[in-house]
Amino acid sequence: MKISTKGRYALRLMLDLATYNTGEPISLKDVARRQEISDKYLEQIISVLNKAGFVKSIRGAQGGYQLKKDPSEYTVGMILRLTEGDMAPVSCVGEEREECDRKTGCVTIRIWQQINDAVNNVIDNITLADMLEWQAELTDQYSI
Repeated sequence: MKISTKGRYALRLMLDLATYNTGEPISLKDVARRQEISDKYLEQIISVLNKAGFVKSIRGAQGGYQLKKDPSEYTVGMILRLTEGDMAPVSCVGEEREECDRKTGCVTIRIWQQINDAVNNVIDNITLADMLEWQAELTDQYSI
């Protein structure tokens, strides 16, 4: 399984909004500059996040975006599933599983299910707040 640039950039965008949250809206141009991502691509991603209710849009000259909830309320899994869809490694496991004629005699389905469970366990138990902490640790580590 590979996570696309859309999923990776959505995670970076959400983390940036959490990092620079001062109560004022954050412009996509500022995020694009800090994250070194095209603002046109970020516009596509923020549209998906906005429609899902993950961010709020503030219009006007001083407008921009803010998280709708506290960073502790967003998991990596929520963000990745929104942009990537089901994170299952194969189509016969996961939320959107397709029934397979070989399921009853398939030994490998146990492997795919264990991989799916492991991935979900990781991404559903890491929040933006956790990532903020990790980012602060990195900053502290390299500011010595």
